[in-house]
Order: sequence, then structure tokens, then C-alpha cells
Amino acid sequence: MKRFAQLFTELDQTTKTGEKVSALVRYFEEAHPDDQLWAVALLSHRRPKRTVSTALLAQWAAEQARIPIWLFEESYHVVGDLAETLALVLPSPTHSADQSLRDWIDFIRALEPLAIEEKKIRVQDAWMMLAGTERFLFNKLITGAFRVGVSQQLVVKALAHHFQLEPSYLAHRLMGHWSPDTTTLEQLVQTDDTHADRSKPYPFYLAYPLEQDPASLGDPADWQAERKWDGIRGQVIVRHRQLFVWSRGEELVTDKYPEYRVLIDLLPDGTVLDGEILPFKDEKPLGFQSLQQRIGRKNVTPKIRSEVPVVFMAYDVLEHEGVDWRARALWERRERLEKLCGIASSVLHLSPLVPFASWAVLAEERLRSRTFLSEGIMLKRKNSGYRDGRKRGDWWKWKIDPFTVDAVMVYAVRGHGRRANLYTDYTFAVWHQGQLLPFTKAYSGLTDDEIAEVDRWIKNHTVEKFGPVRSVKPELVFEIAFDGIQKSTRHKSGIALRFPRIHRWRKDKPAAEADVLETLNRLLEEK
Repeated sequence: MKRFAQLFTELDQTTKTGEKVSALVRYFEEAHPDDQLWAVALLSHRRPKRTVSTALLAQWAAEQARIPIWLFEESYHVVGDLAETLALVLPSPTHSADQSLRDWIDFIRALEPLAIEEKKIRVQDAWMMLAGTERFLFNKLITGAFRVGVSQQLVVKALAHHFQLEPSYLAHRLMGHWSPDTTTLEQLVQTDDTHADRSKPYPFYLAYPLEQDPASLGDPADWQAERKWDGIRGQVIVRHRQLFVWSRGEELVTDKYPEYRVLIDLLPDGTVLDGEILPFKDEKPLGFQSLQQRIGRKNVTPKIRSEVPVVFMAYDVLEHEGVDWRARALWERRERLEKLCGIASSVLHLSPLVPFASWAVLAEERLRSRTFLSEGIMLKRKNSGYRDGRKRGDWWKWKIDPFTVDAVMVYAVRGHGRRANLYTDYTFAVWHQGQLLPFTKAYSGLTDDEIAEVDRWIKNHTVEKFGPVRSVKPELVFEIAFDGIQKSTRHKSGIALRFPRIHRWRKDKPAAEADVLETLNRLLEEK
């Protein structure tokens, strides 16, 4: 655990990619193989299940620290992170321990069947063995909230250096269902059996935003254009007459989309398609907010399936008849994809190409994106292979400009982690019948200097406090950008926004000149 705590500190204290990779390489060279495997699992978002409620942890920590629970809760509001609050309020350890990362994870998982009093005894005893970063990490693991600022791509780079293997090969090996309970690190990364896990997806190829003039990309004839659909990126896999559906977040979501089961009989065995899980009804997309009605449900009822049916909008073929096609040119993969999608199915759709003879024509098509309920245009070089991760050069996303509205800040909440002492999460309102009506929250878009300035203003202009929330004088105006808008019965304003964020601080505009609810309602009618 001490070595993992050292790795966490090294990763957390730098933003430089090279330094992060070097820290990971050193860890894989020095740590015990069992700990190496669990480190890969944790950094790949495979965390142990939470076995103790956060409410109980707070209660036990307050008791051990001999402080009232209200003081713990106030401390939590200031610190902004439960694991850090637990680590800070507890008394100094009375004895030490040298258990490994694997030992502590086994300890946490063994708590699940125990009675509450027995859990309490064991957890409080564990706290008295740990100090500093080790105690903080233990708290992160037991609350199921462990995360650190390192991407899976960096983990892949470090493992590739350690095992002297190709990064693209390793990226695929780390996908899919695997558990430290059923494999070793060497088996995970070196077993030369592509289909040992029949459900294993491929790493997704991600596009960069196109911020330059598209004419800089060269001859339009070298490029393929498609609509950028607003659903969930996914892969549909048919192997050994079984169906597997994966989201880009590496979540196996087969049971959430039973409509796709027909593809077992319609697609050749050994097929992997890349595309979009898209809510689709009456021959058109429904919008991402509709899909959210299905995302969080454990059971997809016939009623939900009827209200929010889905299709798979296929972009690419990654595997055909058990053969990896990713190295083949896009134009060749597209020809095969068109044949695969030629089957008569209301579930499998081929993402249509957007024809264009010049960049000017494509620019006009981009402006028509909302007519098709899409987010813009995807540009892909016709001779490109299917790579893994986010790579520059061959795939670009050219999104349409967002909607914007001027709104007044009315509430603020502290952030988390490094921003726990700053008010960074804001609620915004527009005018309706002479009153300010809250309609959205946003927390991204300001610079560090602007955040510090807004934080000072909030602390000096607080009207009321509601636990961690502060209401503020309705004076600051911000331009809020968002990608979509939809009616909502859950919000008092009657609307819900897609990806709201702060576009700029309107210091030039008084609160009285902020937008009105009717502006948002007009956007609803026009979209």
C-alpha cells in the first residue's frame, strides 16, 4: 500500500504526460505482481464494490475523533471530499501496518457480509493503522470513489514499456470483462488468444475537434463526411452466436437494449460494429435527453421501449468473420459495412454519408445539422485505418456552434478536490414574470483567475446559507452555452439543457438585461 500511495502522489502532483508514464513504469518494475494487477484495475475504473455506507463511515469517524456529527458535516462542506475529510478528522494512528494494496482490497471486500458493529470495529481499527496518503486511499477505496488524473492510454504506454509490447495490442487486451480475481497481469497482457473473452470490444477511435479551416485538410475527395449523431458511442459484437453491446465507457450494456438481440441472427458470426446507440422513432432521432430515460434503469419495460426505441447507427466494421479489419482502409471497411447493413432490419441503420464536392458545400451542410438532430459533421480520411484512443490527423469532429443564453447566478456550491475551498458550481436563472427562475447548473468554462474572482465575490455577497449552498445577490450575468434543449417535467422551468457550460462572464451586462424564459421556449419551438 505504501508503494501505491507513492504512485498516487507522483501521478497527482504532475500534469506532464512523460512524468506520469515514468511513475507508472517505475511502479510496474517495483511492485508485487498482485499489486501491479490491482493498480491496472483501479486505473482502468475497475473499483471494488462499496461495502460500507458513507453515512456510517462519517458517524464512525466522528465518534473516533470525538467530535459531534454536525461538526464533521460542516468540515465535509469545507473540505469538499469525504475521503479527505475522514482522513483529516481522525486521530493519529496508534500502530502501523505493512499490508499490500491487494491485502487492503481483500479487507474491504470481506466487510460486505458482516454485521454493522463488526464492520465498525474493523474499519476503526484499520484507520488506526494508516496515516497520510495511505489512509486517504483506503477511504477512497472503501467509499468506491477512487480516481486519479491518469488516462488508460498512459497506463497502456507504461505497460507497453514494461512488457516490451505494442501499445495498440495492449489497449485491446485491457478492454472487456476481466478481474484481478480470475487472471494474473502476465495472463492479461500476454495471452495470445484474441477471443479468450468472447465479449471483448476494441478500443474506440476518438476524433479531435476541428478548430482550423477545413480547407487545410487538403483535397475534399480524400475525405468522407457523416453526421455526428447525439447518442451513446457503442460497439455491437456477435461472436459464438452471442450478442454483446459495449458503451464507450467500457460498460457492458447488452441487457439495456434488448432490441439488438435480433442481430445475433442477422449478422455473420465474428462481427464487431462501431456506431451510435441512438434513440430513434418515426424515422428520426429523439435527442439525447430521451435516451437518459433508459440509461439509469435496471429494467427496461415494454412501456419505455415503446416510448424511447433505439437503433444502432453503424459507423464502421472492426471485425468481420472473426478477422480484425482495423488496419484496412476506411473505404474498404465502409464497403463491407454497407453490405452488412443491407439486411432488412429496423434496428441496424447505416450512418449515411454527406456528399460534398467542396469545403464550402460541407460548411453549408454543417449549418443544417440541427435539421437532422445531429451535433455537426464527422470527417474521416478515406485511406485511414481504425486506430485506438484520440489521435490527430485522420478523424475530426466539426460541431455546430452551441446555443447561448445570458443568465444570472443565484446559487453557488464549493467544488471538490483542489477546488474544495472555492465556489465553482453555480446555479443560473432567467427572468419569468418579473422573477428569476432557476433553469440550469454549470461549473466549467471560467479561467482560474475568473474562478478566484467569482469566489471572492460570492463570499462577500452571500444572502443565505443552506448547508453547502449559498444564495447570492442576483447581480452577476454569464453567457451559458449548451448543445441541446428539451422539455422537462422534472424542472420548474419546464426545460432541460444538454451539456450546459459557461461561455463567458458578461461583466458588461446588468442582471435586468439577462434573458427571459420565453427565449428558451422559442429555442424549443425552433429546434
